[in-house]
Amino acid sequence: MDARVPQTPRKPPVEINRRNPGNRRTNLWWIFVLVALGILWFWSGQQSSSRQQLPYSDFLADLNAGMVKQVTLSDQTISGTLTAIDPKTSQPQTFITQKPDDDALAQSLAAHGVKFNVVRQTNWLGLILSWVLPFGLMILFWGWFASRARNRGMLSLGANRIHIHADAGVRVTFADVAGAEEAKEELKELIDFLRDPTRIRSLGGRMPKGALLVGPPGTGKTLLARAVAGEANAPFFSISGSEFIELFVGMGAARVRELFEQAREKAPCIVFIDELDAIGGARGIGLRLGGNDEREQTLNQLLSEMDGFDPSTGVVVMAATNRPEILDKALLRAGRFDRQIIVDKPDLADRGAILRLHTRGMKLADGIDLRVVAQRTPGFVGADLANIANEAAIRALRHGHSAVTMPDFEEAIDRVIAGPEKKHRVLNAQEKRRVAIHESGHTLVALTVPTGEPLHKVSIIPHGVAALGYTLQLPVEEKFLSTEQQFKDQLAILLGGRVAEELEFGDMSSGAKNDLERATEIAHNMVTQLGMSGKLGPLTYGRRRQLAFLGVSSEEERNYSEDTARIIDGEVRALIEDAYERARQILQARRRALSALAAALEEREVLDLGQVQEVLAGEHAGGESPEGGRPQPVHV
Repeated sequence: MDARVPQTPRKPPVEINRRNPGNRRTNLWWIFVLVALGILWFWSGQQSSSRQQLPYSDFLADLNAGMVKQVTLSDQTISGTLTAIDPKTSQPQTFITQKPDDDALAQSLAAHGVKFNVVRQTNWLGLILSWVLPFGLMILFWGWFASRARNRGMLSLGANRIHIHADAGVRVTFADVAGAEEAKEELKELIDFLRDPTRIRSLGGRMPKGALLVGPPGTGKTLLARAVAGEANAPFFSISGSEFIELFVGMGAARVRELFEQAREKAPCIVFIDELDAIGGARGIGLRLGGNDEREQTLNQLLSEMDGFDPSTGVVVMAATNRPEILDKALLRAGRFDRQIIVDKPDLADRGAILRLHTRGMKLADGIDLRVVAQRTPGFVGADLANIANEAAIRALRHGHSAVTMPDFEEAIDRVIAGPEKKHRVLNAQEKRRVAIHESGHTLVALTVPTGEPLHKVSIIPHGVAALGYTLQLPVEEKFLSTEQQFKDQLAILLGGRVAEELEFGDMSSGAKNDLERATEIAHNMVTQLGMSGKLGPLTYGRRRQLAFLGVSSEEERNYSEDTARIIDGEVRALIEDAYERARQILQARRRALSALAAALEEREVLDLGQVQEVLAGEHAGGESPEGGRPQPVHV
């Protein structure tokens, strides 16, 4: 599913606990005082530095030579004037030297007839500045650094990042959410409870404390939560799970307490925590340096707050995550997140609705069929579809179109699936011929196998990092199951490109690397996970450990013997070899069609189904597409 937020300007969110403007004026006074002290210190130092620094030995030599005119003795220094004239100032030269602990000095001065006096003094200003100024500068720097850190979110000492969306202005409602009808139905009950909490209490029940939205990234979980707040006309508190975690232990827990205190003051309201897995991961897993870290303290405080507040107050806690398998079990028990609502990837009808929602503000050309766009994008989430619509508009602007056309959408989809076109990557004639033969092999096998979907497009234009071409098919309808025959047909399609190269050139290239990887994965899953092996029977081999939501990524844990492993390898090899031989038979029987299709591809570079049928001129056209998920282009 997906949602589209109206473009009408709205009031900015209100941020809690703003800084006091008076602090800035106080800081300016401190800066003024410290600068003044620094100037005084510098001036006093300049007075001393203006005198000539004279070594004591030179002073004694001048003294014995009768060149000292007058001196001033202090506890540690001797300063005065010489009889010599300074050529720069035309005045007697001044000097200063350090005084040693020498009691005979006064006698020597008197013996030479030098007039002198001893001053017992202490430079209190210099002494104070030498201690106060460094510490003052350190305090000033720390205050400035802490202020900058709070503003930039580095330490966030005492500052909260809870945002309350303004009650006024345009709200997000369910009318702005396309698809996800099942999730909407469940959330409508929460809206009824927020509008009138007394209804459920009249029956002796209580409203749910929390609802957890679970789904892959980009399916619109956050916008669904905002739509609930908009429908209920209730304040909406939102904060990300990662914003609870701070440098200092205890700050996250304090932030949780403040969040729920403010929520109770504005009840009925909705508290929404995005990316709950950032603080809600299972405790006791992984190596910890201490007995309890900041994340666990934050989680403990969240559990305590959800237990402590009365559901009759009208505070509903909503959260979103795409990794429910790592959440702590205490979060998911009844009385905390009572409801877990799945927000899954949209089906064909929902994708069409999402595309209509994202294109309602766009200028579309006549003949745009958004259903075809939806058919080409199985497995795409709302964020992907929004990106496709935006890329199509950018492409139309780049080519100077007055409206967005179907080719703009086609290129946008190709860009998302296979990567951007590499227009400046020029293939030599031999490589271009090989790529054309390879993709023609995929195409002919796809048109011949009994199961599958119609061919949509075949291209030899380089895309992305390594794809030199691709063959793409459109599913007629959504598929949730696949048969053994469909898997075998898919293996033949994947190996058709390599077989075509072997028949045409007598050898193979590295272009079939991706095809071989995918074919091997399909065959291995057929044998080990789906029980599609005569020798091994209806059993599964290897435990699958989920690493991400809905098995998007998994890791196999081996639980079978070496003898069984050898049988698995043999069965996988047999499936691949059977599919390879099947593709060879198909292409050998259609060698003329293979050459004609490759020649047309070399000339035009891109062919759709109608153009392929024209080239084949009477050949039987059927088709099959990669099974499940997004449309996976078979490419070099």
